[in-house]
Amino acid sequence: MELDSTSLRLLGCLIEKEMTTPEYYPMTVNALTAAANQKTNRDPVVVYSEPEVLGGLDALRELGLVRAVSSPGSRAVKFKHAFTDVLEIDGEQAALLAVLMLRGEQTSGELRLRTERYHHFEQLAAVEEVLHRLESRRQPLAERLERRPGEKESRYRHLLGGDPVREPAPHPPPSSPAEPTGELENLHARVAELEARVARLEGTEDSAADNPRG
Repeated sequence: MELDSTSLRLLGCLIEKEMTTPEYYPMTVNALTAAANQKTNRDPVVVYSEPEVLGGLDALRELGLVRAVSSPGSRAVKFKHAFTDVLEIDGEQAALLAVLMLRGEQTSGELRLRTERYHHFEQLAAVEEVLHRLESRRQPLAERLERRPGEKESRYRHLLGGDPVREPAPHPPPSSPAEPTGELENLHARVAELEARVARLEGTEDSAADNPRG
């Protein structure tokens, strides 16, 4: 399956909002545009226009991955994904793939922290077990990447479209003292917690766009 970057972003947003703010799902084009253009929990940050979002939705609908639905009392057409049904995957797998679509290559530790709002993984081993299932499919949906120079952990990426160019890992200056691993882990955890708080706030703002009056 080869999805373009716009379609991947939209599909990731639909999965994210279904799992994190189900009361505002399915989503209107306006709300989906706002979600795709969020400045947090997205890499890269983009600025899609409404016509671009509509084009991405059309591509997803042709593949059967997105469906248009109508709600009683609402004149706006809304959209929902059919990703889990079409690819026959469960919620754990969908959560990891959504974060990979929205954030790019990540380590299993980063994935565990960033999927907390989607699905709670008790241990890192649980994340790695689900990633292994995605890798082991007849048509793999994710893969583990070789560690680059300077990296301590392997990263994972989805296989739903494109082959992003990996930038070489920066080499630390020879004279730089090594940072304690424990401090780095604590820092990463604090950053992830702050990201989750900001995401919850932005989810509230996005919901306003998906709740038209009248």
